[in-house]
Amino acid sequence: MVVRVRTPLRISFAGGGTDVAPFPELEGGAVLSATIDRFVYGTLRPRTDDRVVVASCGGPDFASAAVRRLGRGGYHVDLRCAVPPGSGLGSSSATTVALVGAVREHFGLAWSAQDVARLAYRIEREDLGIAGGSQDHYATAFGGFNFIEFGHDVVVRPLSVPPSVVDRLAAGLLLCFTGVTRDSALIIRDQTARVTGR
Repeated sequence: MVVRVRTPLRISFAGGGTDVAPFPELEGGAVLSATIDRFVYGTLRPRTDDRVVVASCGGPDFASAAVRRLGRGGYHVDLRCAVPPGSGLGSSSATTVALVGAVREHFGLAWSAQDVARLAYRIEREDLGIAGGSQDHYATAFGGFNFIEFGHDVVVRPLSVPPSVVDRLAAGLLLCFTGVTRDSALIIRDQTARVTGR
């Protein structure tokens, strides 16, 4: 059976960077964010062997990380993103969440949104060694408006925002692509150095 998934990208209103270690463990962090109507799209097709093939919209080799972390093979996943990597909308994390979500559906696993976000975080941050925080994984796995708290655990508090407020907010925001992307790992390293004093 072919599995199709889509995961939304996100914008942050406040608290960006408070999810990056070691800040949440030392001080506690919180982010107010919302997902938007731009997505990472994933299609998973079963294979007749145990191999994993991932065609990704940018970034490192997700296939080997997926096999190591998820422990299951026998599929091909195509991942396509509506924005270029480095756009500042959490596209790499949304890509990882799409991969984990597709695998969950393919194998019929009873993983919650929290489980998917946690696994995606571990694949991207621990297995692939990409510097960054965890807000993007949780924002895209849960979707919608969320107040997300970071400490020793991550707590997602969905916000019930009336449609009229969403409409006013959307009318007052303009999201533009300038043609310039950035490497968030450089920003993260600088931020971490400032927190640790190294």
